[in-house]
Amino acid sequence: MKFPKPYADTVARMRVALGFLLAGAFLWFSDPRAHSLAVGLPVAVLGLFLRAWAAGHLEKNLELAQNGPYARVRNPLYAGTLTAATGFAIAARSWILAVVLAANFLCVYLPVVELEEQHLARLFPEFQDYARRVPRLIPHLGAVPGAGKRFRWALYLRNREYQALAGFVAGAAVLAWKAVR
Repeated sequence: MKFPKPYADTVARMRVALGFLLAGAFLWFSDPRAHSLAVGLPVAVLGLFLRAWAAGHLEKNLELAQNGPYARVRNPLYAGTLTAATGFAIAARSWILAVVLAANFLCVYLPVVELEEQHLARLFPEFQDYARRVPRLIPHLGAVPGAGKRFRWALYLRNREYQALAGFVAGAAVLAWKAVR
C-alpha cells in the first residue's frame, strides 16, 4: 500500500499525540473479565517479547539490522506492536477498541513503516535486496540465516524499549483493576 508522503509525514508527527487518544479510548471502552485477561495478556506478552528481541538487535541508522528477528521480518518492532495491541484488544473485551486499534495501525503505523523503509533504502544500499528476501510484517517461521545472532542488552537499553514494558505493565494493571471493580 502506498501512502502520499505529506499524509505519512503528518501521521508520523502525530503518532505520540494519537497514542494518548488511544489510551483514553482504552480506558473508556475496555470491559475486561478474567477469561479475556487470561487469553489476551499472553498474546500481548508475545508482542512485547518480539519488540524487546528486536530492540536488542537494532543499531539505528548505523547498521541495517538483518539478524535476530530482522532475519525473519523487516519490521519486528511494528509486528510486535500489532501483536501486543491485538492482545490488549482481546483482554479489553471490546470490539470497538479492536476496530479503533486496527484503524490506528492501518492509518498511522503502515504509513510510518513506509517512511522508515524509504529512509533505510537511502541509508543502506543493501536494503533493496534485504526487502526482497524478508517480508515486511508477517515473519518467516522456518530457519533463516542470521536469526541466531546474539541479543545485546545495551541495545535494548539504548533503544529505550523498557518504555514498552512500562506501558504493558500500566495497561495490564488498568485492565486488572477494571476486571475486579
